[in-house]
Amino acid sequence: MANRVMIVDDALFMRNMLRDILSGNGFEVVAEAANGNEAVEQYRIHKPDLVTMDIVMPLKSGIEALQEIIQEDPDARVVMCSALGQESLVMEAVQSGARDFIIKPFDETRVLDVLARQS
Repeated sequence: MANRVMIVDDALFMRNMLRDILSGNGFEVVAEAANGNEAVEQYRIHKPDLVTMDIVMPLKSGIEALQEIIQEDPDARVVMCSALGQESLVMEAVQSGARDFIIKPFDETRVLDVLARQS
């Protein structure tokens, strides 16, 4: 099971919500990032088992960060997070190497089901 997780989202509220879900269910949140640049940097430092990545962020989008992470580590497990109505972006993310996606707002059962499939 992917125990060490990095959470990437520009909204602190969303990071806190995900951290609460994950920490309460046996995951260790090893890093957080608020934009795509931080995501790539923190991935290099922490090498998490799994990344949850927001798609729409400042400085570097989640898709751009995903592509950079996958280029450096083809085995990286990245799950994208998106709001309803971003289906085309989700498809682009999956084509870029994302393993799955979670729709916002977060539902604990759905989050845990998606992450369990990444083991």
